Amino acid sequence: MPISFDPSNLLEEAKSLLPAAVKLRRRIHAQPELGLHLPLTTAAVEAELRGLDVQIARGPSTSGLVVSLTGTKRGASAGRTILLRGDMDALPMPEDTGLPYASEIEGRMHACGHDSHTAMLVQAVHLLHRHRDELAGTVKFMFQPGEEGFHGARHMIADGLLDADPKPDAAFALHIGPQYKPNTIHGRAGAMMASADWWSMVVKGSGGHASAPHASIDPIPAAFEIGLALQTMVTRRHDAFDPVVVTVTKVTAGTTNNVIPETVELVGTLRTVSPEARRQAQDGIKRVATNIAAAHLCSAEVAIHAGYPVTMNDPGFVAFAREVARELGGGDGFAEMAAPLMGAEDFSYVLQRMPGCMFFLGVMPEEAHAHDHVEPCHSNRMMLNEDCMATGIAMHAAIATRFLAERPLS
Repeated sequence: MPISFDPSNLLEEAKSLLPAAVKLRRRIHAQPELGLHLPLTTAAVEAELRGLDVQIARGPSTSGLVVSLTGTKRGASAGRTILLRGDMDALPMPEDTGLPYASEIEGRMHACGHDSHTAMLVQAVHLLHRHRDELAGTVKFMFQPGEEGFHGARHMIADGLLDADPKPDAAFALHIGPQYKPNTIHGRAGAMMASADWWSMVVKGSGGHASAPHASIDPIPAAFEIGLALQTMVTRRHDAFDPVVVTVTKVTAGTTNNVIPETVELVGTLRTVSPEARRQAQDGIKRVATNIAAAHLCSAEVAIHAGYPVTMNDPGFVAFAREVARELGGGDGFAEMAAPLMGAEDFSYVLQRMPGCMFFLGVMPEEAHAHDHVEPCHSNRMMLNEDCMATGIAMHAAIATRFLAERPLS
């Protein structure tokens, strides 16, 4: 069933909403919040939605919101439902951008663009609210805290917010990408982002005087060998076309120059893009550590801390969303990603429950060029092209209207 407004009209309308999106984004950017409870950010979102004909649901575990907008078109209440998601939390890190609206809170920064995700989603509510008489179903907007390692999506799911009637039939999310050309949409079917586990181990020997290592059991050489052997394990035991990343990020041992310590602690990350590679790598870390430690007469206690699963984009929904992006941005509006990113996302929990996808929105700063070094997400100097948020607003709205009106039931 055709709809009476096309993506180009949506983009023009989104541009009219851009000043409000920029204002909200800068407000949130200046007051970044961490974790599952974001009272200032949530209050800012609610203030922007005041007066709209929407329903707002909350759960006990987080300050996240699910905002529901049901179309007034005939039969809309019995139509399908789509979920659009934007995350809201910041990172525990300094900001060194020099922006006039830089973080006012020391040690916190919106370095991953969640402030822009929130601002785009708020204005997508406004844009779709204008056309609620043409919506053939319900749109749910998931304003989610705790993406940066706090499993916010999982908590909101456990609170029942995603299963509340009407239950979404599909889900979509946009993430900004400073490395991509402005206003381009990037994505792929299948694995989009990696799983993210972290591991810790304690290598234990027997302490003693540094001048007489033979009288002790030094755990430091064993720890060094374990760190190197983990890299060899990745190259020798894993298929290069099913990537695995194992990185040692922290080594802690000793107190002074003439004491051999009893223990060494190692901490690191594990990234994979398939469940099988994830299981094999987890087993491999334990095997390598315990056996190398034993060869040095030491022991190794290894703990694997499960993080986000692989973000899997549904191929059917990707095909649909790809066409929406091309309609919105013309021939250059969509770029196919050759490989997944090894970062991780807790939107993966949502995609385990329903078809959908996450795409990236290019927000390369105006002064940058594709061949230049562009500060990436999680950089203390990351900046983005705010004008690109109009494309993000329009993309959210176009996905929702097309899905509710045109996409056949599967």
